[in-house]
Amino acid sequence: MTARIEGNKLIVEIDLNQRPEISKTGKTLVVASSHGNKPTTAKVNGKTIVVGLNAYIPVK
Repeated sequence: MTARIEGNKLIVEIDLNQRPEISKTGKTLVVASSHGNKPTTAKVNGKTIVVGLNAYIPVK
């Protein structure tokens, strides 16, 4: 995962799974995940931004 600041926006990039994977609970298909909160190289007021990201598809 990478993150950068462009103007007034935080841009986060994360690789998509080749195939969505079923979550541990079986309730979603995980498309992308940071697998918890991760520090980035982006900073605001000299402090590191930490991002936790989950992109998923609900299973019906």
